[in-house]
Amino acid sequence: MPSRGRRVHRENKSDLLNRLKRVEGQIRGISRMIEEDEYCVDILNQVAAARAALGKIGLMLLETHARGCVVRGIKDGDEEATVTELMDVIKRFV
Repeated sequence: MPSRGRRVHRENKSDLLNRLKRVEGQIRGISRMIEEDEYCVDILNQVAAARAALGKIGLMLLETHARGCVVRGIKDGDEEATVTELMDVIKRFV
């Protein structure tokens, strides 16, 4: 099985954390909207926006994983386990 010790590339870390902080703010905003009995469609729009933002974060992580960890795993001769792990994560993600 591929090593779990590999980490997010440092150049993406700051961007990912900033995006997650924005999603946190969106989630807090959705909670506030529900507490204040805002219009359902407005809340649903915010839920869709938060979901899309999380999807983008996931795609960024998936790309980082494919370009880094997957390439390394294949180069290290661990093709089958690396591809199996990649397919498993793609199935969960989509």
